[in-house]
Amino acid sequence: MTINKQFIGKVSIPLLSLAALIGVFFLPPIPQDPAYHLFEDQRTIFNLPNFWNVLSNLPFLVVGILGLFSLYRHRDTDSSPSIQIVSPLKTSYIMLFFGASLVAFGSGYYHIVPSNHSLVWDRVPMTIAFMALFSIIIAEYISVPLGKLLLWPLIAVGLLSVLYWRMTENNGNGDLRPYALVQFLPLVIIPLIMILFKPTFTQTKGYWLLMCGYMLAKGLEYFDKAVFDALSQISGHSLKHVAAAIGLFFLLKAYQSRTRIMP
Repeated sequence: MTINKQFIGKVSIPLLSLAALIGVFFLPPIPQDPAYHLFEDQRTIFNLPNFWNVLSNLPFLVVGILGLFSLYRHRDTDSSPSIQIVSPLKTSYIMLFFGASLVAFGSGYYHIVPSNHSLVWDRVPMTIAFMALFSIIIAEYISVPLGKLLLWPLIAVGLLSVLYWRMTENNGNGDLRPYALVQFLPLVIIPLIMILFKPTFTQTKGYWLLMCGYMLAKGLEYFDKAVFDALSQISGHSLKHVAAAIGLFFLLKAYQSRTRIMP
C-alpha cells in the first residue's frame, strides 16, 4: 500500500511541532549570553561605532523596498515584472518585505549600541518577516485559507517570544526558549512542507536559495572571528547580513518570474 506524501506531512508536521513545543520546556531556561554582543569587528568609522556591522544591513532595506514596490505594481493582468502572488495572501507578502525593510533599521540600531535592550529591536522585525514567510509557505503548499488565517497569530507568537525573553532578562532570569522555538522549528518544518506537499507556483528554488542564504548567514555569524582574521577588512557577522539579504533577493527574483502550476 502506497502512503501519500501529503498524508505523511499532515500527520508528521503537527506531531513534530507538538514534540518540539513540549520538549523545549524540559530544557532549563536559556539566558542571553553577554558575549553575544562582543563582535569581532568593532571599528568606528566616520564616528559610527561598529561601522561595517551597521552598514551591512542596508541590503535588507534595498530588497525590502524592491519587494514592496513589486507588490505595489502587481496586477492580475499585468505583464510587468511584479511579484506573482496568491491574491488573498497579499498582506502576508507585504509583511515579509516590510519586516525585511525594518531589519535594516532595527539591526542597524542594535549594532550601534549592542545590548539586550537594543537587541529587542533587532529581533522584532526579523520575527515579523520570518513568521510572514512561514504563513506564505503554509498557504502556497498546504492551504491558502490556513496560511491566511495563521499570519497574524504567527506574528503575535513571534513578537510575544521576544517580549517574554526581554521581560525575563529584566527580572534577572533570562529565558530564550520560546524565541529559539519560534526561530528554529520553522527551519525544520518549512523544508518538510516543501518536500511533502505540492507547490502552487514554479520557481520553488527561490525558497531553497533563501534557506541556503540563511544557513550561510548563521555559519558566518558563528565564525565571526575566523572570517575577520582571514579577510582582515570584513567580519563574519557583517557578511551574515549580506548573505541573508542575498537569499531574500533570490526569493524576490523567483517571485517575479514564477508561474502558477495548473492543478
